[in-house]
Amino acid sequence: MPRYLVERTYTVDLDTLPTVATRSKAVGHYHFPEIVWEHSHVVLDSEGIPKSFCVYSAPNEEMVLEHSRKLGDHFIEVIYEIAGDVTPDDFPLTEDPG
Repeated sequence: MPRYLVERTYTVDLDTLPTVATRSKAVGHYHFPEIVWEHSHVVLDSEGIPKSFCVYSAPNEEMVLEHSRKLGDHFIEVIYEIAGDVTPDDFPLTEDPG
């Protein structure tokens, strides 16, 4: 199944974000059971506005957008389809480059 990285900007403050996240989980569970929310990274931009970078598995990008519309309290900046994952373990050290 395709995986997506979704960059969101919220229209609520950081204290309200847990309520939005709980609603997001419920919207997915009851309306989009095909979507799997893997994890999110929450940040504050330079103006203190909450943003998140969320990883989802979903049949298609349109379903991710439908979930977003139903959720509210944010807008999507961009959706990327994930081409793969890497970790530092994927790149073993061979010699000191310095």
